[in-house]
Amino acid sequence: MTKFLLLQNYEGGEGVEPMTNWASEDIKAHIEFQQTLNEELTDSGELVDAQALTGPELARIVTGDGVSAPVVTDGPFPESKEFLAGYRMVDVETPERAAEIAAKISAAPGPGGAPIRQPIEVRQMMSAPGGDL
Repeated sequence: MTKFLLLQNYEGGEGVEPMTNWASEDIKAHIEFQQTLNEELTDSGELVDAQALTGPELARIVTGDGVSAPVVTDGPFPESKEFLAGYRMVDVETPERAAEIAAKISAAPGPGGAPIRQPIEVRQMMSAPGGDL
């Protein structure tokens, strides 16, 4: 089994309706879809973790040099049309299975039940290098 991180990206722009503008029944259907998918992946033993993330307006960037106090920068950040909205970590047999799950996430229902076609970035988790470093 190999772990993959499926990153759910929000890319705002023309023709993309933010969830905050959706009808309440559309939000409910979307959340139910996500919960059902999580249950299916849990039952199959493939789900490691799944989380939605707050918007970039609540994000902070922290930098440090290991000596001085860290520098914390609050959002909003200049480019907020594209941001990470959530993720799933799955442990699957093949990259094709990870892509299959990503496609299902991408087709989650949006306004009026239409697939939202959310871009999903699929990244394989790396293993720590073996031997002496």
